[in-house]
Amino acid sequence: MPVDEMEAARTARPGAAVQGAATTGVLVVPGARLAYEVTGQGPAVVLVHGFGLDMRMWDQQVEHLAPRFRVVRYDCRGFGASGPFDPAIPYTHAGDLAALLDHLAIGQAVLAGLSFGGRVVLQAALAGPARVRGLALLDAVLDGVPWDHDSGAALDDAAQRARASGLLAGRASWLAHPLFATARQRPAVASHLAAMVAGYPGQHWTGHDPHQETQPQPIDVLEDLAMPVLVAVGEFDVPGFREMSAVLARRIPGARYQLVSGAGHMINLEQPAIVNELLTGFLDRLPSAAAAGAGPEDERWNR
Repeated sequence: MPVDEMEAARTARPGAAVQGAATTGVLVVPGARLAYEVTGQGPAVVLVHGFGLDMRMWDQQVEHLAPRFRVVRYDCRGFGASGPFDPAIPYTHAGDLAALLDHLAIGQAVLAGLSFGGRVVLQAALAGPARVRGLALLDAVLDGVPWDHDSGAALDDAAQRARASGLLAGRASWLAHPLFATARQRPAVASHLAAMVAGYPGQHWTGHDPHQETQPQPIDVLEDLAMPVLVAVGEFDVPGFREMSAVLARRIPGARYQLVSGAGHMINLEQPAIVNELLTGFLDRLPSAAAAGAGPEDERWNR
């Protein structure tokens, strides 16, 4: 199914309505296409999904934020409705995010990401700090902090099963990952996760991914982050991710740290009301875009 048809089918599904009219589109970038959605008016907030998932994971946050903010969410290269990518063309997810904001003429935004999405927005903030009003890192990946043994082994298992036994086996293994242990105890959340993983094309597992590593590594320059930062992690997330969040909170100057009670890795799905209030509280404390020194809309990120 073409990307635009996939996006239309997905946004038309029951229960997906959010506050205000949503605009959807597809941005063509070298080697890929990025399906995106924009909802609401006001200061820009960008939401970036976790690995194997897609923009649908943010439904409850979009509904909460759209009455006051211009909320942008999209499927990263190789995920969801963005579909497959050209394995011969190098890219970075941070560069794709930059291209999307340029396309939407957004000069400055608050970036929020969960897990893999946290890694993406962290890299983007380091690449173009003047364009970032604030940064919300939710159960974020921080490369350089080891994964705990069980989580690392389960990560490898999903990729190995996808290569050896096919994509359905890889998806099943990913849904069984310890990251989703508490989410699996909530039937509605488990069903939502399964629907998203069922749409994951799996190319990162089964083919060559030409993603380029950013330099310097984020863990080496965390102290350079000068924008306001929120770090949040689930009380029952796996040990490796709790440590990643602890490192982020310790080393990013002035970072606000929040442990989300009663949640595992998928805090925005497991405790949506708490996460919604965390995000709006963080956004309300930020200086205005003008006070923060937003540049002209045609300013470009360093990629």
